[in-house]
Amino acid sequence: MVKQLYHVPPKRRRFIRRKHSVNRPPTPDAAEDQGKEPTLQEIINIKLIESGEKERLMELLRERLIDCGWKDEMKALCRAYIKKKGRNNVTVDDLVHLITPKGRASVPDSVKAELLQRIRTFLMSAAL
Repeated sequence: MVKQLYHVPPKRRRFIRRKHSVNRPPTPDAAEDQGKEPTLQEIINIKLIESGEKERLMELLRERLIDCGWKDEMKALCRAYIKKKGRNNVTVDDLVHLITPKGRASVPDSVKAELLQRIRTFLMSAAL
């Protein structure tokens, strides 16, 4: 998809391509979504958002990760990488690609279990 940056004469128009997010795939067009039944995962996500439970879960996750020192570990990894490569030679994408696998692997099992239990409790109360 091409988006016009600003209005200039036709001979000198400039265009910019939208880049896809690092963390998630591009949003599909509305025309593609019509006629499709939502998956169970999509239904659950909608219910979590509508009820406000997703935001509460995200806040709980933030608190637990800070409490267990996970955030400080990730910050230290980023700083060490930046120091090694040089401040001007590192992009956010570089940091995301470095940190994502390590970050996911190092989330404590107790935090994962607590979140999973909260999600199960929500699903039972929502009667999905």
